[in-house]
Amino acid sequence: MDTEYWHRKWQADDIGFHQAEGNPLLHAYFKALSLPVGSRVFVPLCGKTRDIAWLLSQGYRIAGVELSELAIQQLFSEIGLEPAVVTKGGMKHYSAADMDIFAGDIFQLTGKMLDPVDAVIDRAALVALPEDMRIRYAGHVAEVTGEAPQLLVTFEYDQTQMAGPPFSICDAEIRNHYQGTYQIAQLASVDVAGKLKGKCVAKENVWLLKSPI
Repeated sequence: MDTEYWHRKWQADDIGFHQAEGNPLLHAYFKALSLPVGSRVFVPLCGKTRDIAWLLSQGYRIAGVELSELAIQQLFSEIGLEPAVVTKGGMKHYSAADMDIFAGDIFQLTGKMLDPVDAVIDRAALVALPEDMRIRYAGHVAEVTGEAPQLLVTFEYDQTQMAGPPFSICDAEIRNHYQGTYQIAQLASVDVAGKLKGKCVAKENVWLLKSPI
């Protein structure tokens, strides 16, 4: 992952990937996780996603990690919370009521730093990473969350028509990353309205990953 690329994106406010109302598919299928109110949900590479505000409004607690401190500061400001900031395990830890966000490289985050979570919401993390990092990322998230169930949103399109991110991820790759750890179910596959970035036809897919019983 080109960290400078993402820092430049945030500094320039070039965040077309940010959805002002959150991700409707994630909201529609969140119930598939069967989480009691008060559960703690991990959002990797969270940016300032409005999905966090939505989850808080539903009564859930949030943990997250994000490379850009600017994104984290905007996240807390837009939600209306004033965070306390300390250093934990070598990463900056922003915290307020029901919310803990770590600033820095996700691969520096450990399970001990994160503390237990009940589920993972991945709407923009896996698809943001180049192919050679995705296997490492999938294993790392499973490790630090104790193989907590995941709701995963991906895109699938002809990568020759457009360079990522977001990158195209096919069914076979999903199974390659996760089938050794989780039971995998595809919950939805819908056409991206107006094409992806207005450039190419794409599908947006929703996956439920749960540890075998």
